[in-house]
Amino acid sequence: MVIVGSIGYDDIQTPAENGSDLLGGAAVYSGLAASFHLRTHDEQPTKVGLVGVVGDDFAVYDQMILEKAGLNLAGVVRAEGDTFRWSGKYEGAMESVETLATEVNVLGDFNPNLPEVWTNPEVLFCASTHPATQVAVLDQCPGAQLTVLDTFMLWIETEFKTLSEAMRKVDIVVINEQEVCAIAGDEILPRAMKSIISGEALHGGSAAGPGPRCLIAKRGSGGVIAMLPAGTLSLPAYPTDEIVDPTGCGDSFAGTLIAYLVGRQGVLTDIEAIRNALIHATVTSSFTLGGLGISGISSIDRGIYHARVDSCLLYTSDAADE
Repeated sequence: MVIVGSIGYDDIQTPAENGSDLLGGAAVYSGLAASFHLRTHDEQPTKVGLVGVVGDDFAVYDQMILEKAGLNLAGVVRAEGDTFRWSGKYEGAMESVETLATEVNVLGDFNPNLPEVWTNPEVLFCASTHPATQVAVLDQCPGAQLTVLDTFMLWIETEFKTLSEAMRKVDIVVINEQEVCAIAGDEILPRAMKSIISGEALHGGSAAGPGPRCLIAKRGSGGVIAMLPAGTLSLPAYPTDEIVDPTGCGDSFAGTLIAYLVGRQGVLTDIEAIRNALIHATVTSSFTLGGLGISGISSIDRGIYHARVDSCLLYTSDAADE
């Protein structure tokens, strides 16, 4: 599995806790989540490779955190300049975030060059990063068995043409409800999702080609909706009152999702396989939510995790029976 995305530092303000210079970025959260699910004990290496760029201010200690988690950093380069930085503030129920600042820094000029042995991965996940980087990596991995993409509002607003190109190249797009509606210019979520899949909502319209084969819309406390070639799934969020910091919840959701799709043939037509992956993704996000920065996702207790999964399976089964 190869994950390309941002690696950076976050300044986060929430009603529960605040923190500065916190290790973050889409590749970090998704990589930590995928690694948790793909190894059975802490010393076991995983087949998760990260592709990204950091500046000369990136701490060796933070590099060690990623390596200890079993992530292969052969695709991460260190460039002259500052590491990507993001600052955000949550208020009230923390259903949305106010972005205070985004400093792209070395990420803006990053030209990825994947190790040769990484160009035919089982799963290629283009986590949120510059769309030009996503396109470049997708072009380097024509043999990827499954391709998945995430993004966020900055790229929708500033790089929509290139982002549309990237979205047309992948099997699955995983974004939040607000991003779906922003791309489509439509507040009706199911209709907005259909217009992205058809390509109508992307740059150039349907004449430029269809969009992704599958679209998964994350809805925060409202759960998730997945539109697949085989049908549509809707699942609730895992109910938790341990709400500290929503940062990275969507990335850890996506990292878990792809971990559960590794090695599965024809997965987009297997609704039960997708349902199972989404349940695990939802539960994993609840741990991210319970800590500031990566503290929640990097310290999951496996016993508590499986208890939450069992609870979620029962909850979703009861909901389906009603």
